[in-house]
Amino acid sequence: MKDDVKPIRSEADYEKAMAEIETLWGSASGTVEGDRLDVLATLVDAWEAAQYPMDPPDPVEAIKFRMEQQGLTRKDLEGIIGTRARIAEVLDRKRALSIAMIRRLHAQLGIPAEILIRPSVKRAA
Repeated sequence: MKDDVKPIRSEADYEKAMAEIETLWGSASGTVEGDRLDVLATLVDAWEAAQYPMDPPDPVEAIKFRMEQQGLTRKDLEGIIGTRARIAEVLDRKRALSIAMIRRLHAQLGIPAEILIRPSVKRAA
């Protein structure tokens, strides 16, 4: 096993790191192989984040995703967002989230506030 670990600077470096990760997969934590796997996985993660950055999700999509995850209905949002009409306006992107709504969505549904404060993207009808 090699002792030299270098930054990933090219697609070729990335492919080599991925191939080595595949051979090290399942190595026990705390072993030389496990430590090398951890370091390579961290380097690969940094490379992928730099090469393929992802925008944070749209606030309305984040709310809908959390509703689906937790099996919630629009009625379940009444204590968080407000009336059925207000919920419909928010989920249909006709009304922006207020600071109070953002705080409650964050506290009660665990949606990160930094996602909720982003402007919602209006979808084409």
